[in-house]
Amino acid sequence: MNVLLTGSAGFIGSHVAEALEAAGHHVRGLDTRPGARQDGTGPADVRDAAAVARLLAGADAVCHQAAKVGLGVDVADLPDYTSVNVQGTAVLLAEMARAGVTALVLASSMVVYGEGAYRCGTHGAVRPGPRPARDLDAGRFDPGCPRCGRTLEPGTVAEDVPPDPRNVYADTKLAQEHLAASWARATGGSAAALRYHNVYGPRMPRDTPYAGVAAIFRSRLLDGRAPLVFEDGAQRRDFVHVRDVARANVLALERIAAGPPGPGGLRPYNIASGEPRTVGDMAAALAGALGGPAPEVVGGYRLGDVRHIVARPDRARRELGFSPRVPFAEGMAEFARLPAGAAPAPPGRAAMAGAAPARDGRAGS
Repeated sequence: MNVLLTGSAGFIGSHVAEALEAAGHHVRGLDTRPGARQDGTGPADVRDAAAVARLLAGADAVCHQAAKVGLGVDVADLPDYTSVNVQGTAVLLAEMARAGVTALVLASSMVVYGEGAYRCGTHGAVRPGPRPARDLDAGRFDPGCPRCGRTLEPGTVAEDVPPDPRNVYADTKLAQEHLAASWARATGGSAAALRYHNVYGPRMPRDTPYAGVAAIFRSRLLDGRAPLVFEDGAQRRDFVHVRDVARANVLALERIAAGPPGPGGLRPYNIASGEPRTVGDMAAALAGALGGPAPEVVGGYRLGDVRHIVARPDRARRELGFSPRVPFAEGMAEFARLPAGAAPAPPGRAAMAGAAPARDGRAGS
């Protein structure tokens, strides 16, 4: 297939480019990063309709990775997030409709779920609201039942759980899914929304507000400082290696190009390892691989973070044939030992062009 890949020079996008090329597909990249190129043209932006239209010529499918990611630093970030993630996706979908391209893989995120799945011993399955600052200040990190206040037991999240975004990034990722669903209904196209869980691995950005917590811990360890773990370190996540995420994109593109795997329109998939770990586990694995120092649990918190979010990845395995291949211990050891200051790198032979200001790592505390 001829694939237009947005965000092609970023953390995840560069790995997707390599995986697509290894599978025999032709990649046309779109990215704003300096040095990105395509057939002699310079970087472009996914919000630039003329650039998108030019790059869609002859494309069979689109893999949309370009996004501004992270929780956001403050309210001043709202216009930038919505411009890049929502307006950029709308422009892309409109140009796909004009070009007659009917297959889309969208990089979505676990953040659309908000808090994960929970159960109260008295009231059964419940959806807790945002954790109040007074509870977090008192060290009460696990959410309580919205009916009786009892501490809840966490479970696993399936794709049919109603979305409950808790920050501007999550709002924009859910908006992307809604726009893609509307595009699919209007055009007869097929879309897969890959809800990435905590992605880590080579080329993860270092020391930015949008970097994953794994990159932040690794940076401190490389500087000889202990990783600082918020809350009590027991918050549960699913850490999935970037090469597994890239392979999931290839499987999804090939599957939807052959016809929708489930009902028509947009189909969401959890892309995860299926093996939950705590943030403390991850910090300890990195510290062990680098010879310390040991993590320090500092008890702080960030409003907007969720306590537990663990995936149920059965649908991706059943419909896409996706199963993760990189074990947690192996992946963390590899990540820990990457050269100091490792930064996103060009994706091999793939031709680059521009897209959105794509900080293409996934925030993950």
